[in-house]
Amino acid sequence: MRIGQGYDAHRFTDGGQLMLCGVPVAYEKSLAAHSDGDVALHALCDALLGAAAMGDIGRHFPDTDQTYKGIDSRILLRGVAEKLKERGYGVVNVDVTIVAQLPKLAPYIGNMRDTIAKDLGIDADAVNVKATTTEGMGFEGRGEGISSYAVALLSKG
Repeated sequence: MRIGQGYDAHRFTDGGQLMLCGVPVAYEKSLAAHSDGDVALHALCDALLGAAAMGDIGRHFPDTDQTYKGIDSRILLRGVAEKLKERGYGVVNVDVTIVAQLPKLAPYIGNMRDTIAKDLGIDADAVNVKATTTEGMGFEGRGEGISSYAVALLSKG
């Protein structure tokens, strides 16, 4: 068994589509990034890669490579899942926390869980997604951006 943790943060930008856990979220802003800015999937990729001692998302999908400009982060997550499979790892479960003052994410959580489960090839009951605020503190609380934490458990064999 191997445990990994991940973290990512992105600032808001005007316009565009806000994507979280591979799901479009209705909001007037999106997240600035080289890819689609899905901060939750980026944290999850880092947790999965970390559990397998395979570095981080930037090592495998560098933001200096134009191949990944504007890429759907679900493609990155599926790529990480394939890399894990090639090394003999299976995903046991994952837990993602999204930190955002706004928008409210409760209506999207079920779809987020299903999307992650599909991309990782695991049951939805092995995926947890939750959202929290910072009660107005920090960059998330001021509405400047969103951060996310993730934890993943892998098994080998």
